Amino acid sequence: MSIELVPGRCEGHAVCEAIAPEVFQVDDDGMVQLILGADHDGELALAAVRSCPVAALRATS
Repeated sequence: MSIELVPGRCEGHAVCEAIAPEVFQVDDDGMVQLILGADHDGELALAAVRSCPVAALRATS
C-alpha cells in the first residue's frame, strides 16, 4: 500500500497524526507530511487515511 497526499487539500486537522503518528506528522505550517521510510501498521495508516475530514490522503495498492 502506498499513501499519497492530495495537493492543496490538507487543512491541518491532524486527525491522521493522532491515529498514526509513526506515518504522519503535521508541520509548523499546519500541513501534513508523510514520514518516509516509516515502519508502520498498514491497517492503522489506512484508518488514518479514511478518517481525514477533507480527503487530503489517498491509499493506493
